Amino acid sequence: MNTPVELKLHTSPDPSRRVVAVASGKGGVGKTWFSITLSHALARAGQRTLLFDGDLGLANVDIQLGLTPSRDLGAVLAGQATLDQVAQPFADGGFDIIAGRSGAGTLANLPQQRLSLLGEELAAVARRYDRAVIDLGAGVDRPVRYLATVAGMTLVVTTDEPTALTDAYAFIKVTHQESPGAKMGVVVNMSATKRDGERTYETLLRACKGFLKIEPPLYGIIRRDPKVREAIRHQTPLLTRYPNSEAAMDVEAIAKRLIADTP
Repeated sequence: MNTPVELKLHTSPDPSRRVVAVASGKGGVGKTWFSITLSHALARAGQRTLLFDGDLGLANVDIQLGLTPSRDLGAVLAGQATLDQVAQPFADGGFDIIAGRSGAGTLANLPQQRLSLLGEELAAVARRYDRAVIDLGAGVDRPVRYLATVAGMTLVVTTDEPTALTDAYAFIKVTHQESPGAKMGVVVNMSATKRDGERTYETLLRACKGFLKIEPPLYGIIRRDPKVREAIRHQTPLLTRYPNSEAAMDVEAIAKRLIADTP
């Protein structure tokens, strides 16, 4: 009988500062849409960008963009290809994509040793880009948190819904407990106004300060915009279809802040 391999988190004191993971405590907060739009905004700012769809079971980056990848993360996990080989250019957005595999189980089902190797390979591939965005699966499963350690920054996406705030706090709490030095920021999505978004953030911040003694900064507020739904329905990036929409400008502001923080 084989002895189980302990899953070790990355302990490098200087993880790639140019890799950002996008997380959420729950689904339905626009995490994948934000990951796509952020990658596009970074590319438009002149950054060579990679988008990694890390949600193996419910992957939908390719669906939102109307892509049919010839190879995806499933081929990598099956040992049929490397991450480099499955990366494909998304010409309309000017960035590269490593697509996930929807409906094929979850990363939680991977052997721990295989997950560790995937994290190491992802870190190596990400170093070849100016920026890399990891679209994590929703929730706080250990494999999700492990992939977040490949990044130097994790942006936690939430909305004003109580369940979204509760689950965003849960992700921040568990991540902080395992990696006290982890750098995290908050993005409030689908906010009616900027002020409403600030109030949502302040609610989450009070919980973090009161119980965790940490203050994850607000990285941006994305206003609720009907153009987002229309762009998704047409499987077209928002920054291509409606580059001057409110939500597009909000995401571009977040991209500029990331670039300024990690030049």
